[in-house]
Amino acid sequence: MAGPFVPNPPVKDIVLHDRSLAVVAAAKSVTVPYGPEIRVIPTQTGEVIFRKTAAFAVSDNSDNSDNSDNSDLAS
Repeated sequence: MAGPFVPNPPVKDIVLHDRSLAVVAAAKSVTVPYGPEIRVIPTQTGEVIFRKTAAFAVSDNSDNSDNSDNSDLAS
């Protein structure tokens, strides 16, 4: 996990004593490598209170049929 509230180098598990801070840190972070989910789980209950999965994918624009934005580039 890497992000503005996570120590360097990226780590797998972080223990925070404030539930709100844990959710903010998880929401602002990404996984390294991209793909696995980030979860916030209080140790007292063991239930997942926040879950984040990769919400992006690499886009391949080679089959883009709408070239109206790229008409200036083809000269």
